[in-house]
Amino acid sequence: MSSEGVDEAGWDLEPGDESAPLVEAVGRLVRLCREAAGMRVADFAEAMGYGEDMIRKIERGARIPRPEFLDRADEVLNAGGHLKAFREDVERARYPKKVRELKALEDRAVEVLLYSNHNIQGLLQTPEYARALFEMTQPACSPDVVERETAARMARKSIFEREPAPTLSFVQEQVTLERPYGGKMVLRRQLEHLLEVARLRNVTLQVMPTDREEHAGTQGLIQVLKFADGTAIGRSEGAFNGRPVSNPRDLRILELRYGMIRAQALTPRESLAFIERTLGEL
Repeated sequence: MSSEGVDEAGWDLEPGDESAPLVEAVGRLVRLCREAAGMRVADFAEAMGYGEDMIRKIERGARIPRPEFLDRADEVLNAGGHLKAFREDVERARYPKKVRELKALEDRAVEVLLYSNHNIQGLLQTPEYARALFEMTQPACSPDVVERETAARMARKSIFEREPAPTLSFVQEQVTLERPYGGKMVLRRQLEHLLEVARLRNVTLQVMPTDREEHAGTQGLIQVLKFADGTAIGRSEGAFNGRPVSNPRDLRILELRYGMIRAQALTPRESLAFIERTLGEL
């Protein structure tokens, strides 16, 4: 049994995770299907290519199985599609709670304003770039956590496939386009991806040059999500103690800062040209 196979079985459930009842129910169903098939844990583990301890953790709801695990288990146990039916549910459950909550907001948003100053904004990241960021986290994350966080971040990119498409505005600091997290090849692919996204009709991408003498973004990142019912929620590192805000007064402050940042940044056309030049210099 390879350790790689064990790692691929799923993710440990976080303490207090609200998905616990679902994961426990799926685990009980796996056990019932295994027993109905007349298989011992050892036999099932061997057929699946995982360790017995991993199977027991899944059956008692201590580990979130990967969707691929359920597909394979359905075939091995001849479960008639009952295990596969939970594929989408465990797909959502595997993401950290904070990511699920953010994605739920992004799925509702009709307009999104995002200013990033340390790295490429999460919605714009490639898998390789996101993985490099998580691998640099201190204290160091386990490979399991890196994989889970990367997959969760990529799931948020479904916002680009929504219909009707939301209006998305991004402003990136120049340094985020030049710092080679993960190496030059990772940065190259990341810049190529930015050019692809920036050409979408519902996306505006701007670059804030380092040589600007005036900058309204000195208090850190800004996030504002607006919804169809006229409400909104926003957050900034340097305002309101970093807490999310939804009252009109606080939101006006964030929108004022964001509007000034956009005015001080390169135009969208100039920004595309800047990214192309940066890519050509790698």
